[in-house]
Parts: sequence; C-alpha cells; structure tokens
Amino acid sequence: MVRIARLAFLTFLLLSAATQAGVMTGIDVLVADDFEPLAGARVGLITNHTGVDRDGVSTIRRLYDATNVELISLFSPEHGIAGRLDVPVIDDSTDRGTGLGIYSLYGETRQPTPAMLADIDTLVFDIQDIGTRFYTYISTLNLALEAAAEHGLRVVVLDRPNPIGGRAVAGPVLDPDRISFVGTHPIPVRHGMTAGELAGLFVAERGLDVELSVVRMRNWTRDMLFDATGLAWIDPSPNMRSLEAALLYPGIGLLETTNLSVGRGTATPFELIGAPWLDGKRLAEQLTDLGLPGIGFHAVRFTPDASVFAGTVCRGVRFEITDRRRLEPVVTGLAIALLLRTHYPDAWETERYGRLLGNQATLDAVMRNASLAATIEGFTPALDDFLDRRQRFLLYD
Repeated sequence: MVRIARLAFLTFLLLSAATQAGVMTGIDVLVADDFEPLAGARVGLITNHTGVDRDGVSTIRRLYDATNVELISLFSPEHGIAGRLDVPVIDDSTDRGTGLGIYSLYGETRQPTPAMLADIDTLVFDIQDIGTRFYTYISTLNLALEAAAEHGLRVVVLDRPNPIGGRAVAGPVLDPDRISFVGTHPIPVRHGMTAGELAGLFVAERGLDVELSVVRMRNWTRDMLFDATGLAWIDPSPNMRSLEAALLYPGIGLLETTNLSVGRGTATPFELIGAPWLDGKRLAEQLTDLGLPGIGFHAVRFTPDASVFAGTVCRGVRFEITDRRRLEPVVTGLAIALLLRTHYPDAWETERYGRLLGNQATLDAVMRNASLAATIEGFTPALDDFLDRRQRFLLYD
C-alpha cells in the first residue's frame, strides 16, 4: 500500500510539473531549438498579433532577429496584422518594427501571388485559430498551401492549441460544391484539430505537391481547453473576446448571416442573441425545455452600438455555460434555428442562413421544420466519415 501511495504521489508530481511548465507553442519550440527547422531559409511569414511566444515577443521579431533565418516579408489575414480591423478590404502596409512589407491576404487577393512569393523559399504560418470551420484563418492557411504547391515553396506551420479542445467534433460537413473563403474544405463546423493537423489533412486530401513541416507544440493534449494551457488569451479577432465566446461560436456564429444580432456591438459577442421582433422570455423557456447539455438560457434586453440593429433595443437570450465539457454549441445553434423557423417564419430572414452552415441537407431540415433529432441524424454519417478521415493527421494524444 505504501509503494502504491508513493507511485501515485510521484505521478501527481509529474502531472503537476507538466501543468506548471505550460504549453509550448510552435514558436516557443522553434526558439528553444535555435530555429534549426528554418536554418538558411528565406521566409515569408503569415501572421498577426496572435503570433507571439510565451514571453510575449512576436514571431515577427523572433524571426527577424534570428541569425540563421532571413525574414523577407510578412503576410496578414482577415482583421490585419494587428487584428483590429473589421472591414471588407485591407490594404498592404509596412511593419513599423522591422520595416518589412506586409502583404494583405484580405484585400485584392486572398492568396499569395507570384510577385509576393518571388524572393522567398519558405512560407511560415503562425496564427491562433478558434476551432470553427468558418473562422477564416484556416482558409488563409489552405490558400497559402495551394500557392506554395504551385510555386515550389516549403510551408512550415508553427502549431498552436485548438482553444476549444481537440476531442469534440460536431456539426454538418461542408458540401464540396459550397467551397468558399468561409468554408475552404469539406470539414465539419467544429473540427477538433490544430492548424498543423489541418494543414496535413488539406495537403493530403487536396493532393497538393508541397513540402509541409509542422513544428509541434509541447505539453498540449487534446483534452485541454485554452485556459488549461498556461498561455495568455489574446483576442484573435475584434469580437472573439473570451474562451466562452469561442466555445459558443460554432453554434451561435452560424446565425449571424440572418437578421439576428449575435452580440456584435455589445461587450459579449456570441454570448447572447436578440432582435426587435423576438420574444426573449419565450425563446429562453423553449430552449430550457429542450434540456440541452451544459448551457442555460436567460431572457435579456440589449442595445447593440454597432452591426445588426445598432442603436435598436433587442429582446433575446443570454447564454450561460454551465458545463464546458458537456456543452454542444452546434446542436444549440441548430435548436435555436429550428425554433426561430417554427415560431417566427415571417420575421426570421433565412436567405443567407446556409452560407456558414454549408450543408444543403441540414438547411433543408431547418426550412421544413424537422425535429432536432432528425436534423442531427441527417448529417451524422458524413460526420462519422470525417472522424475516420482525420485520424491519421492527428499529431497529439
């Protein structure tokens, strides 16, 4: 018994030490390894404000100062290099700290052009993703891989955690004929993969002839949500302000192409919904009656100061996450859509609801007022197939 207790105590100490050590992201590992994977490379870096090491030093600065790497140019995604812009077009610019040019991949083009790539041999990607298909940073990654394949460049992904975990996978798989910038590959709404893992899947399933390397994280496991990593939260985009918002986003984000406020223009985007035509108390009661796991619903009134219904009082529902592990955000989002379709068929405008949903069968189920169970059953076979597809690309336990 003494020996068993001693072993248990040693195991506890080892786990505690790993937790205290915290997660090392790809840039942390690259620095620790003296930039060896990039030694001698002429680099174009795709990054934004989330590309920092655990000391808060930007990946731009780390690569610029590295003696065995030549940083040639920078590329920025949606929201710009500083992650502050919420505009439809972002222009090229210059990085003040290094004087390097910044090519916008959210302007006249969303893919690196031959002229942008002329002086480099390696594209490096370091951006924090959110774990949802229609969050466009992974679209930028996919387009960069395609450009690299076309021009004979190597791609190195400095990996980062999936902030909403690497286990849960949920929602409809994108129809192949609905490929767009908000749906770049047939994956489900919540994919449960890191950027490095997705890069491997994109390359293999698209048949891209490109040399891909992933600088893997250390100490990250699939069970971790972001606040277990020891890393500082940096808002990945202007309206993604918390882990709670990120957890809700796969379901609530689906609704924002309709005439429904998802909280943009408030202090808590994606943590509430509303509209002037909505009865928030009734909707909260209806959602509560469904017994959805890990979430509570409360009637609320709010007035957004931007985006949909700016300056207009909205009645709606605030979401309270009661159990993050049991929460099913995509199912929650679909449940809301089905209730809106049933009880507000004239007021709720659905013309663009399918844009982020990206799955015709699921859209049809909502439009014909199918049950929630039938709606889920409709996309489950493709989701199960994706679980098999992704297995060989997983890099972490």
